[in-house]
Amino acid sequence: MARKRAFTEEELLDTAEQLIIEQGYSSFHLKKLAEHLASGARSTIYQYFANKEEIAAACMKRAMVRTVAKAEQVDEQEPLNALRDLLRMYMQEADLHAILGDVRKIDVSQSEKAAELVREVMGMHETLSDQLSRIFQQAQNEGVVRRDIPFVILASLFFQLINTPNVMQLPSEEWADYLFNIWYEGSGKK
Repeated sequence: MARKRAFTEEELLDTAEQLIIEQGYSSFHLKKLAEHLASGARSTIYQYFANKEEIAAACMKRAMVRTVAKAEQVDEQEPLNALRDLLRMYMQEADLHAILGDVRKIDVSQSEKAAELVREVMGMHETLSDQLSRIFQQAQNEGVVRRDIPFVILASLFFQLINTPNVMQLPSEEWADYLFNIWYEGSGKK
């Protein structure tokens, strides 16, 4: 009879994601993960995943699935409202931004499962990038965002807002709106 697992896959991924966020992918190890889980045994981890790469890639995919689901709910009819909504959403998922910075560090040669998960993450990243590009293009076509600023610059500045510390201690949505207004005044049509 198989031994009962001391934690679920969801609990494992929650713990792993938190460790990756706090310590970074390079410092993430199965020993540390086991210490933070209920059983403390690495053998239980192997019932779900073969190695560190698979766990990290699964965390990234899960975070990306959450983000894509939220992004799909954004109404793109009014580009400025869509950009504001996306900024709010990305700020709610700010940890994703940090986690995705490590996706290319995953050694996909260690596991076909990890390689597949990374491909899926990159595909979803492309979906989000396409959405943002489409919205910026619409905003530029409508003349509500300057046409003389290349998309890559607009998007880079837009994403820097996510990393801006909330020094004013405003509620998250209010902080996102405040930063959006500052960003827009710098790139909006006068």
